[in-house]
Amino acid sequence: MKMVGVIGAGSCDGAAYETARQVGRGIAEKEAALVCGGLGGIMEGACRGASEAGGQTIGILPGADKSSANPYVTLPIVTDLGHARNILVVQSSDALVAIRGGYGTLSEISIALKLGKPVIGLKTWPDMDDISYVSNPEEVLHLLEGFLASR
Repeated sequence: MKMVGVIGAGSCDGAAYETARQVGRGIAEKEAALVCGGLGGIMEGACRGASEAGGQTIGILPGADKSSANPYVTLPIVTDLGHARNILVVQSSDALVAIRGGYGTLSEISIALKLGKPVIGLKTWPDMDDISYVSNPEEVLHLLEGFLASR
């Protein structure tokens, strides 16, 4: 099964949440599993969309408590690694989608690029080499289709 990482901030406004939800739904419709950090914000929005479409969602959690996962995570993985769990999110993913985000998202983008994994950026850290920037969820899903077919 292909696995797509969705990375972004643990809190966000309603518009960003809905964007993540649309991306998550599309990932599930492409029959890929969604991998994320398992918490709120962008991660929750993406998991919700994937869950609503009948998809599998994997939350790689920073702490040791499964109950910290958002309610749309179907498989919570506790790590007790804090931000170091970002490496596991990236390593588990065939491709990644960055939606907005702060320094945690930046670290995941950097790790992904270092490992040669494709990264699609939607309203995230600008002007970074090797990120495929798009402007809407439809473009994310179009690019993902190509990335997943080649892996």
